[in-house]
Amino acid sequence: MPRFSVIVPAYKVQAYLHECLASVLEQSFTDLEVIAVDDCSPDACGEIIDEFAARDARVIPVHLDENVGLGRARNAGLKHATGDYVLFLDSDDSLTPGALRAIADRIKETGSPDVLLFDYARTFWDGREVRNQFAHLLSQEGPAPFQLADRPRLLKLLMVVWNKAYHREFIEREGFSFPPGYYEDTPWTYPVLMASETIATLDRVCVHYRQRRQGNILGTTSRKHFDIFDQYERVFEFLDQHPDLDAEWRAVMFRRMVDHLSTLFTKRGRLPRRSRAEFLRRARAHYARYRTPGAAVSRRTRLRHALVRLGSHRTYRTLWTALRVKQRAGRSAAAARRTLRAAALQLHYRIQLRLPVRADEAVFASYWGRGHGCNPGALEEAFREHAPHVRTAWIAAPEHHHTIPTATRRLTPGTAAYWTALARSKYLVNNVNFDRRLVKRPGQVMIQTQHGTPLKKMGLDLQDYPAAARGTDFGQLLRSVDKWDYVLSANRHSTLVWERVFPSSYTTLEYGYPRNDRLHRASPAEIARIRAGLGIPEDAVAILYAPTHRDYRVTQRLPLDLERMLRTLGPRFVILSRAHHTYGEPLTRASGARLVDVSDHPSVESLCLAADALVTDYSSLMFDYACLDRPIVVHADDWEAYEASRGTYFDLRSFPPGAVARSEDELIDIFATGHWRGSRSAQLRAAFRARFCAYDDGRAGERVVRHVVLGERPQAPGPDASLPHQTPTPTSHISPHPTGS
Repeated sequence: MPRFSVIVPAYKVQAYLHECLASVLEQSFTDLEVIAVDDCSPDACGEIIDEFAARDARVIPVHLDENVGLGRARNAGLKHATGDYVLFLDSDDSLTPGALRAIADRIKETGSPDVLLFDYARTFWDGREVRNQFAHLLSQEGPAPFQLADRPRLLKLLMVVWNKAYHREFIEREGFSFPPGYYEDTPWTYPVLMASETIATLDRVCVHYRQRRQGNILGTTSRKHFDIFDQYERVFEFLDQHPDLDAEWRAVMFRRMVDHLSTLFTKRGRLPRRSRAEFLRRARAHYARYRTPGAAVSRRTRLRHALVRLGSHRTYRTLWTALRVKQRAGRSAAAARRTLRAAALQLHYRIQLRLPVRADEAVFASYWGRGHGCNPGALEEAFREHAPHVRTAWIAAPEHHHTIPTATRRLTPGTAAYWTALARSKYLVNNVNFDRRLVKRPGQVMIQTQHGTPLKKMGLDLQDYPAAARGTDFGQLLRSVDKWDYVLSANRHSTLVWERVFPSSYTTLEYGYPRNDRLHRASPAEIARIRAGLGIPEDAVAILYAPTHRDYRVTQRLPLDLERMLRTLGPRFVILSRAHHTYGEPLTRASGARLVDVSDHPSVESLCLAADALVTDYSSLMFDYACLDRPIVVHADDWEAYEASRGTYFDLRSFPPGAVARSEDELIDIFATGHWRGSRSAQLRAAFRARFCAYDDGRAGERVVRHVVLGERPQAPGPDASLPHQTPTPTSHISPHPTGS
């Protein structure tokens, strides 16, 4: 008996069926059966199912003699199910990697509940992935399993069949099955949840819910949408047959029904135009038939409930017209206010430009309004330490203000204070460019700190790489470069690149990167505190996994099964996963004591200090992490594609900072055998450090402040001169002389 039976009904989805079935069969958890139901599909769905069945004995093909619809096709699949748990997957959707393993683990943790709810993400044709807006309701905190009455807000989740796993014995005992018609999920999901004695949740995206441009049945114009009335009749029939549930849930189901009916009616393009009045009349009849005392309605939905209660199409059109007029007037007024405010701010800025520059003020920013950090953050701290007479301010969006030190003034982009600071501060520091409308005044000093050693092509070199340039205005880029007075460099390689791809008259300061000062100065006690704060056990080996952005891809792709990696390496290893900031979402939804998402951690330097090893692909973080003289492993599974789309300044595989893995299996083997910290890895790292870390010695920020602010000329750390005197902080629990090589 398999652990899971995954039922996949298929009808006119030949373009998506292969991906759907493969997403199940390629799961790391293999104790499953796939019951693929060909609902008499006129396309190649049946042939595709048979091809999968011929290759994999876990696929059970079911061919129906006539098209019966989605609900009855699922019933046909249920008859063949033998697994402990049943999952339903629509044939144009897919399971995420590791989903079944996570579901199996959660079922075991919660004592085999009747139903397990998990999360999904909508996926769009342009590559976007948007997680369910009510994902917070799936929090795994609190007792589990539980009953629906303990967490009734779960009903806010999308009431579909495919975001749950069902104990098959429970389904068979209660006699649940799908009715015919549209909205067949409704009389299944509500009764199942209400009848369940034990429910658990899994806060993880397990299904990618494809948002098709065309072909979505529920998005088509049809009278079949009237099936919704029959489906809610079945819900209330279920309650009539279960008096113990009726008293508790009838009012809730009444509210849900009215919300659903009003939503369907107001969705443009669902109902044929001439049927809309009839739909409202039937909705009014259902409202009167099932109205329940005590069914309180929120203020937000009162108007929609009134629409259903009255059932008047003419009233609806009058209200709708009035609402549209009000909305348009509001949008026009808002646009006028925005235009007036923008003009007032630019007038304010022009006035400020005529006032004297303040020699005792400096304004900092990084990464287009993100929080305090990177080279500007470290340099801001150096300003406060070595030039305390200069008042510092930091530009960041309000959601990042909490990262800014209390001694530093907070500025929000686009405000009057923001434009005043740009107009009158003597020192302007950024790791990207400021607003293009900034006017560089005589007496102002702009410091471009950069934000990494360039492996990938930058600046003017991107003219030959349109996928990476993405419409860059190179003329505007050079106009911004002409505002720079100083550019920081971490090594001679960076200097040569910056001066060629950002040509202008600025001065290059080969002083190292201020953000790496902390890596040289951190004490063992500080490192221990950081590791404890991240929940890393004292004797654990912490791997920081930080892949970079892919210009040739629109979406973030996780090439590694981190859960599999941890299972193979054993309990001593912990992975800290950090997504590139451009994606705005974690690398993986899986989490736990040994797989920790640190994508939102405000300090990458702290993460470097906490990690015993870095695994990356082509991220510039490797150049900074090398300052610590700790192992680095490069996962280069798509080097050719990356190099072709972005361009690189050297072949990382020929001059790596450590061992190189070209596949997931190779990466796991490198750690399992100890090669990640062997003698060959140390030799490669030493050569890499000599070339790229020679200027970093813990005093870069101080040298910049002394040169730019105090007018001194500190001695630059010449190539190779400072490297032997550096004292990077090793982790005490990792042997510096491993036996592996």
